Amino acid sequence: MKICIYGAGAVGGLMGARLAHIGHDVSMVARGPHLRAMRQNGLVLHSKGEEFHVTPVCTDDPADLGPQDYVILTMKAHTLPAAAGGIASLMGPDTAVLTIQNGLPWWYFQGIDGANNNRRLLSVDPQGLAWDAIPPDRIIGGVIAAACSIPEPGVVHHGAAGAVRLGEPDGSDTERCRKLGAALADCGLQGVLTDRIRDALWFKLWGNVSFSAIAVLTRGTVGGLAADPGTQAVARVIMEETEAVAMALGSGFPSTIDERVEQSLAMGGHKTSILQDIEAGRNMEIDAMFGSVIEAARITDIATPVTDMMYALTRYAAIQAGCYPDNPEFAAFLDL
Repeated sequence: MKICIYGAGAVGGLMGARLAHIGHDVSMVARGPHLRAMRQNGLVLHSKGEEFHVTPVCTDDPADLGPQDYVILTMKAHTLPAAAGGIASLMGPDTAVLTIQNGLPWWYFQGIDGANNNRRLLSVDPQGLAWDAIPPDRIIGGVIAAACSIPEPGVVHHGAAGAVRLGEPDGSDTERCRKLGAALADCGLQGVLTDRIRDALWFKLWGNVSFSAIAVLTRGTVGGLAADPGTQAVARVIMEETEAVAMALGSGFPSTIDERVEQSLAMGGHKTSILQDIEAGRNMEIDAMFGSVIEAARITDIATPVTDMMYALTRYAAIQAGCYPDNPEFAAFLDL
């Protein structure tokens, strides 16, 4: 299959390297030193004691690549609107787009029942660029749980986890999902199909909105924060608030808060992606990870005081570090 990894950072590198290793025609859209290193030397993946070296086509111009069977979006959520036109250039008549971004995706309210049907999320797609560029019938929802980092350009390190959950937003059983799920399973990424992908999105958000925010403020690792009684208690309150918002939107959770905390404990010394970003001076997914939950809370009239406080503190830390990608539309929504 022809598969383009759009935003080939740590997670994209993990997925792309493993898919290329088993013979798929993989291309990668990236930028900066990481792109230059991959063009010169290929991509090296260190994954759970194994090393993979692959040489996919790498570019910063998706128009070079032509139509794809699948486009897997693994870029940072705040870069999505600017990439919308490039994503559209990869579309053939049957191209499917798997979204693997942090936070709630821009398409979350597309085609749902009730008053919020087709509501747009200002926190992740403030000008509706992704909404307009990517037709709803092309979208496959996805979530990955994997502890990844880029220790140097052209090299990806994968430590814990590696499961990908994917499913049609309407819950239907489709051949395109089965084929992609099988490819992910074959390459070692535990592709798991679900008919309730929005539940899986909220489950991933449980960890992001709680431990990731605390990590930015404390510089703590995931396992360390989960092990500390004080920070774990703060994370639990945020999880409770997030769960209330999800349930108000009709989603449930496949596990309990206790089980989610246990998963965080198992991640040990891993640094969250957003902590890696602020330490490296990169723009951070503040609005996607935390703001999307708050936006959904405002929509559902659910009070989230601790989540609101953590968002304000984390946003300010990002602004002070020069790592907050400005989003005036969402700031106006929050009256900031």
